[in-house]
Amino acid sequence: MKRAVITGLGAITPIGIGIRKFWESALDGKSGSRPIEHFDVSNIRTQFACQIPEFDSGAFLDHKTLKVTDRFCQYALIAADEAIADSGFDRHTLNPSDIGVIFGSGQGGMQTFEDEVSSFHTGISKRYNPYFVPKIITNMAAGMISIVHGFMGINYTPVSACATGNTALMEALNNIRLGNAKIIIAGGAEAGITQASMYGFSSMRAMSSQNDSPETASQPFDANRDGFVMGEGAGAIVVEEYGHAKKRNARIYAELVGAAMTADAFHMTATHPEGLGAIIAMRKALMDATLHPEQIDYLNAHATSTPVGDVSEIKAILEVFGESKNLSVSATKSMTGHLLGAAAAIEAILCVKGLQENKIPPTINTKNLDKAIPRTMDIVLSETRQKPIQYVMSNAFGFGGHNSSVIFKSI
Repeated sequence: MKRAVITGLGAITPIGIGIRKFWESALDGKSGSRPIEHFDVSNIRTQFACQIPEFDSGAFLDHKTLKVTDRFCQYALIAADEAIADSGFDRHTLNPSDIGVIFGSGQGGMQTFEDEVSSFHTGISKRYNPYFVPKIITNMAAGMISIVHGFMGINYTPVSACATGNTALMEALNNIRLGNAKIIIAGGAEAGITQASMYGFSSMRAMSSQNDSPETASQPFDANRDGFVMGEGAGAIVVEEYGHAKKRNARIYAELVGAAMTADAFHMTATHPEGLGAIIAMRKALMDATLHPEQIDYLNAHATSTPVGDVSEIKAILEVFGESKNLSVSATKSMTGHLLGAAAAIEAILCVKGLQENKIPPTINTKNLDKAIPRTMDIVLSETRQKPIQYVMSNAFGFGGHNSSVIFKSI
């Protein structure tokens, strides 16, 4: 069976545009949360989010591309451009059908949808923009990446809510193993900080309402947590067949050795209280990688800072890993917020960088651990931890009961 390795990374996140800035900010424990100012939030319970700072898509993309794409797609294109450049492969020397794109999004073109529907139904516009449909559909990120770069291989979009980024990586891994591609650009993008999205999640009371202290509102595992903080951005990862990468002398960050997905089969929005689906996902990923639980050095938890979700994941981790003294856990959504369909992609990037540099990014804002968390459990709080790391697991769970786990190995 063919092996899959990581040879390129690209990111646009609330704590940094570009891999270098993103990684440095994560190590510094920077919060990306701040008040929303680009639309009226006075009637919304949650009035802050982890937004992309000082960002102009026009500095990266031409006018024509900007005109026909929603912001989520623009994020995907820019992150993919960085990952492709970072990987260093020359598409002109490769068969274009050997290069694929598997890129997801949870919501797609939310801003475009809101703007067009509002303009038409209030009479501002007499017709819908002819690019309305191409701009809102979630598969357009994958489509545009292939169009811009001429990649003619496997191309599609997985959608599994907040597990989407991991789903894309699992699909990339399996397609590389099967020989369906030599290189796959995998990841996720989201631009969900819009009025409709914020109103919707706020109505569910899924988001934090700590409007007086947005920078510290995302506090996974803390006894006082009250919901997640919305984020936006994109993560792109070049997954490449090992032999192909070695042949071209590529710089290899890590190997993607295992992945699995399961369903809770329990509730539309709530995780299973005992984490049953998550338990199976982690165990199946370990089986796929032919690993024992005690071999995992670091786990990047899904940990969104919701009262129920965090505890159910802790229960699942304890069931799978028991009293493993080797396992360290951190929750990086404390810094980036929850990027929905892009969350798992940027967290995978942090895992890969952690393997490369033997560093674990911290969980910030967590001051008072939930009583359900054993004090013997190694939660990396406040500051980056230096630690030898050979294997990393990253969890991602989504509405609908979608559970996913991926495992990377140092190489």
